[in-house]
Amino acid sequence: MTLRARLTLIYGGLFLVAGVVLLGATYALFSQQISRSTQKIVAQVDPGTGETSFRTGEGAEIAVPEAQRWMIEQQGRLRDAASTSLLAQGAIALGVVGGAAAGLGWLVAGRVLAPLHRVTDTARRISLAPAADKGLHERIALRGPDDEVKDLADTFDTMVERLDRSFDGQRRFVANASHELRTPLTLGRSLVEVAMHRRSASEDVRRLGEHLLEIYTRHERLIAGLLLLARADNEVTDRFPVDLADVVTHVVGQSSFPVELSAEEAWTAGDALLLERLVHNLVENAVRYNVPDGWVRVSSRMAGDLVELVVANTGPVVPPYEVPALFEPFRRQPDRLATSPGAGLGLSIVRSVARAHGGDAVAVARQGGGLVVTVTLPGDALRRDPDQPR
Repeated sequence: MTLRARLTLIYGGLFLVAGVVLLGATYALFSQQISRSTQKIVAQVDPGTGETSFRTGEGAEIAVPEAQRWMIEQQGRLRDAASTSLLAQGAIALGVVGGAAAGLGWLVAGRVLAPLHRVTDTARRISLAPAADKGLHERIALRGPDDEVKDLADTFDTMVERLDRSFDGQRRFVANASHELRTPLTLGRSLVEVAMHRRSASEDVRRLGEHLLEIYTRHERLIAGLLLLARADNEVTDRFPVDLADVVTHVVGQSSFPVELSAEEAWTAGDALLLERLVHNLVENAVRYNVPDGWVRVSSRMAGDLVELVVANTGPVVPPYEVPALFEPFRRQPDRLATSPGAGLGLSIVRSVARAHGGDAVAVARQGGGLVVTVTLPGDALRRDPDQPR
């Protein structure tokens, strides 16, 4: 039986039962009111004279005109009783029965539509996942009769399963392709270096070799970024305490560009290498996409239960509507101000690493040019204890 047919039978039956109860209650109330508000009158005929006399139920004798008046009064009482019973008490009975029917219908509808709520909750959890491919392992797996709701749940599970396989295949393809491309690049770099360092190599060969090495370096960085991006898309399971201040200090110390640093103790839990790559990409982007005589500021601190990393810089003016697209793979800021254009994976890796650690990364365009990128990560509750050794 379909869901529509079941709902029709359920609500039709409830309405029928409520109507029967309402009619019975109204009849009982009306009968009770009539019996309480009416009196009996007895007519007696004298056998000798043939005269008729009238007596009330209590035995009091009344005259004929009084009997007529009494009958008129009884009719008025009946009308009042009918009005009182049907309008007043009937309305109360209708309200009580209607409320009971509505409550029962609410409970029954909740039981019938519970599978739909399950479908909605699962879809909401998947849609609110921090990344597009997170949460796709969830399934509704609805059990019950083969009706419209189960058909919807099974179709949804099939769609999510196909999406999960598609994303998983994409990650495997990127990882395998990157590994396969490393071998010819390494071989090509070795051949170029051997040709450059020969004694008989001319100056033109050396200049060509330098250009080729730059190309190889850029391709290697692209492949490394793709590998890291494929790895960062997976949630980090093995987490260890990491002080983000130490990571920031280490990365900034390796930069040849002067960076204004404010590193406060900020403990989180995660993969130290991925977090170091996150900080390195932010600092590298801030230095690369800058203006002459510009500045870069890096700070780390605790913000309640979260760890906050902020990297700001001067640079080209970025329209606010273009900021979200900068976190997409292979999207770059204007290359005309970049001394060594990258592959466009820096901020994509930053957001992927942050989300793999249960955090997020957002960017805001500065007035006058440049960006302010803020990364938030869950704090490490054990390391926030001042009694714990650093």
